[in-house]
Amino acid sequence: MQKVWGILSVAFIMALLFPLVAVIVFISYFSDSRYIFPFVIAAYISLGGFLVMARFELHRFKKFFFIGSGVLMVIALLFVTPELYDKTRKVISDGSIEVADYEPFQKNTKAVKLDEPTTLKIDSDLPVIDGATALYPIYSAFAQAVYPEKDYPVHGSEVMSNRTGQAYTNVINGTADIAFVLGPSANQLKQAENAGRELTFTPIGKEAFVFFVNSKNPVESLEVDELKGIYAGKITNWNDVGGKSETIRAFQRPENSGSQTALQKFMGTTVIMKPPTEDIASLMGTVIGEVADYKNHNNAIGYTFRYYSTQMVKNNNIRLLNVNGIEPTVETIRSGEYPITHEFYAVTAGSENPHVEAFLEWILSEQGQDIIEKTGYVPIRK
Repeated sequence: MQKVWGILSVAFIMALLFPLVAVIVFISYFSDSRYIFPFVIAAYISLGGFLVMARFELHRFKKFFFIGSGVLMVIALLFVTPELYDKTRKVISDGSIEVADYEPFQKNTKAVKLDEPTTLKIDSDLPVIDGATALYPIYSAFAQAVYPEKDYPVHGSEVMSNRTGQAYTNVINGTADIAFVLGPSANQLKQAENAGRELTFTPIGKEAFVFFVNSKNPVESLEVDELKGIYAGKITNWNDVGGKSETIRAFQRPENSGSQTALQKFMGTTVIMKPPTEDIASLMGTVIGEVADYKNHNNAIGYTFRYYSTQMVKNNNIRLLNVNGIEPTVETIRSGEYPITHEFYAVTAGSENPHVEAFLEWILSEQGQDIIEKTGYVPIRK
């Protein structure tokens, strides 16, 4: 009977601890620390063994206890090794640079400058401008040429950088006068329609939409149809397009981001497969699926824009793919030889700012177009 009560007491202690362990496992599994949960389980089992050994004074078995605990930890390590490996991969996303490096009028700013006095100066009622991360170097340089010299923080000033989706929202609701972005998504057009605002698109330059892979991937060029096949989920192995026999991990970007809208336009009527997602525990305690950022595995493929990847991110561990055998360069964008090019725009929505029209005219002038070219993009008028 004493032995039965001893077992029951150990079981009772373990039962009291189980809810705490369950919470730890849940949080670990659905967060960036999910690799912890096998060790929690191993520790819980080891604790049970220790309690039994202590309760019944089975000290002569302590050698087996330590061996068993060690085996459990090794098993846990085998479970988490793939997760740990995954976390060592470089994450590349559309917001992974310091845009503050391009702030206008800063001592070491990377924003380009004109070699001559500007033909336009705006000293008051400054148009509030916002835009895509990849275009911030351009419109920051516009402000540096035309606006009065002072600090323009990336957030909350007349020269903001809130990324594509928020920039569209800001120009639609009147928080910004001009948004420097690529073409809109269907949702952004609907948003403007619902707000009773008409968007006006002024093309100011051109850029290449590019696909990139790990630098060790032997594939150097893909055809347009092959890229569409990959993102439709019809081509799933690299050996189908001249690479190694590895499953293709085709990463995507969140809805309404500039690059995701570009992918949708590239795909046309071809249905895009469901993107890879990561399970994230929200503050409300629910588990949500978010589009996974590109992780630079040997079998991964992602997409962005040429200037952003080659000049702003400058990651030597990725390589841009040629498309139809054509390398994405300024020359092939200018000539139209590279097959996936996009215009980018200065977008307005009926702003009442008195300087907007003059500012847009200047952007399309020789000086404004020079800034676009000096930054590294292809101007619309050259």
